[in-house]
Amino acid sequence: MPRFVLAMRSARKYRPTGQTFGGVWRNAVLRRTQSAAQSRHVKLPRPWPSAVITVPDAALTHPPRWLTAAQLHPAPSALILDWLFDEGSLTRRLTALSDGGFAVQPLAEGWHRMRTDECAALGVPDGSLGWVREVYLKGHGQPWVFARSVAARHALEGSGFDLRLLGSRSLGELLFSDRAFQRGPIEVCRYPAACLPADVRVERPWGRRSLFSRDGLGVLVAEVFLPTLWHRLEEQSV
Repeated sequence: MPRFVLAMRSARKYRPTGQTFGGVWRNAVLRRTQSAAQSRHVKLPRPWPSAVITVPDAALTHPPRWLTAAQLHPAPSALILDWLFDEGSLTRRLTALSDGGFAVQPLAEGWHRMRTDECAALGVPDGSLGWVREVYLKGHGQPWVFARSVAARHALEGSGFDLRLLGSRSLGELLFSDRAFQRGPIEVCRYPAACLPADVRVERPWGRRSLFSRDGLGVLVAEVFLPTLWHRLEEQSV
């Protein structure tokens, strides 16, 4: 007797009360697929989580005001300008400054309602959902930079670029190294304290952002330089 017919009879015989045969058959197929994937050490694709994490109202109503180099008056010190508008890899620069004591500490990530300034930079309607990732870039255990990266949901899903898999790796370094991504101009601002994590909240720290684009996907990366970084640079210059 054909194996398919035997499987059909077996499914009818052992299906739980109230469950359709189709459900039993789908469950059986899913179990076989998962078993085969595990035996080959292949991870099945995971759906993007549907939960939405809220953003503090202050961060939404008082977003940063971003400026180009030409709009920056008065200009900060030469040292600050050098770090704000350096077009190289920030991760590599921090790694060198820390003598190899660099680390990325993930803080939070998930679906958020993006800020007005982020929606405008990504070219999406105000209030759009996006995947938001916030981390510290640390040197010798101290947070030197607060980084916030966002990508619009409709562009990210189906792009093949899975931000959930980064873990403690640097997103900025990944984008900088991937030639498929084109980096836009650097913009800077005095970052609002309300948009910072509570444990590093200071008034008007310098921050910068740039947009990395690839095939309709835009990833907006903002980096805020914390006082601990400037202290480290002062110590190094002595």
